[in-house]
Amino acid sequence: MTPCQCRVYLEKLQRFGIKLGLDNIRAVLASFGNPHQKLPSVLVAGTNGKGSVCAIMAQILAAHGLKAGLYTSPHLVRVEERIRIGEKLISQKDFCRLLSLIRRKIERLLGKGSLECHPTYFEVLTILALLYFSERKTDLAVLEVGMGGRFDATNVVSPLVSVITSVSKDHQEYLGTTIGQIAFEKAGIIKPGVPVVCGIDGGEAHRVVRKRARELGAPFLGVFDEPGCFEAKKLKDRYRFSYRIGGKTYRFSPRLRGAHQGKNAAVAIAAASVLSNCWRTLDKKKIVRGIESADWEGRLEVVCRKPDVILDGAHNEGGARTLKAYIEDFVTPPVVLVFGMMKDKNIKRVTDILFPAARRVILTSIPYSRAASPAEIWLKARKFRRKIVLEHSLKKTLDMARAEAGLQGTVIISGSLFLVGESKKALSEAR
Repeated sequence: MTPCQCRVYLEKLQRFGIKLGLDNIRAVLASFGNPHQKLPSVLVAGTNGKGSVCAIMAQILAAHGLKAGLYTSPHLVRVEERIRIGEKLISQKDFCRLLSLIRRKIERLLGKGSLECHPTYFEVLTILALLYFSERKTDLAVLEVGMGGRFDATNVVSPLVSVITSVSKDHQEYLGTTIGQIAFEKAGIIKPGVPVVCGIDGGEAHRVVRKRARELGAPFLGVFDEPGCFEAKKLKDRYRFSYRIGGKTYRFSPRLRGAHQGKNAAVAIAAASVLSNCWRTLDKKKIVRGIESADWEGRLEVVCRKPDVILDGAHNEGGARTLKAYIEDFVTPPVVLVFGMMKDKNIKRVTDILFPAARRVILTSIPYSRAASPAEIWLKARKFRRKIVLEHSLKKTLDMARAEAGLQGTVIISGSLFLVGESKKALSEAR
């Protein structure tokens, strides 16, 4: 397939929606000889922070000269962003070649009745990533779970370490309505005897994950279970962190912004510590170097100056609280918030957290079927109506926001990674 044909094919896959389950992906991978079974990997689940932990882990491995595969979702501008080795994205040529191969395989399996239904968009991309990493003989693949864990397509691998970063309410129509139910789904990535790194700081979710690990005989490491093991110090424009584990103290200032990234880095350190015991020894200095060089687009990413324009995909309550804390700590007012969100998210709770932090809120459209319209968001946030403006054109929205902020203020674009991606594309084209 040509790149254009690949885009059309992937767009058509969107109609299959989200289907949780492993039978389909296992059948397709079996037809390729189960390449994932020989692929050393780390599997990372969680409501928030899993993408950042994956990026930090990949950079830690790269700092050791290892060939690290990284599979994440969603992408911001190009689908190839989801699959990379080191800092290099999969090439368009390799992407199209493998996608063509997978498409032909799926058509044959469907013709023979070997698949229950057509694989979804996410399943196809997960298969592509696993084939690519296997083909390129990566030393280790770091895989971000898409949704939940138990029935997520990534959960076909047998990882060296299972990581769960955090648990809060999100995707409740698929994962359950309570924290305990959601934690159980995320704990579905735990495998018998495979170490578990848990970044949840106490509470019901921590108990659920720990109980599941015990049931499966999986060694459990609670990242923040030891009192005083993690400390954060606020400096003028960033944080300095320390984390103690296994008799070693790590001191670091991540390139990634925000207090929460210190905790994400601590989760990555704990995972690296486990890998040192069960796989290869990882050096303390190189671990810190990886943390301080890791970058992750769309997460408190500053893309313009005068005014500062910050992209952050805070799409749920946890993400909104994290973004609000960063605004209060480091952002120069006046703050203008450009906002768009998916209709299946808890719009009211997120807007109640974020909107008070902004002088002006501009609601804009996202060209995606699941997106809430500006009017739908306005209805859920109408108590803030005096500061809200509705503008469907993203270009006009960005121009309006920058003018409102002035040279000394800050524009924050948030609410959905899909909005972040579209804004990143529009700002790049404008430059």
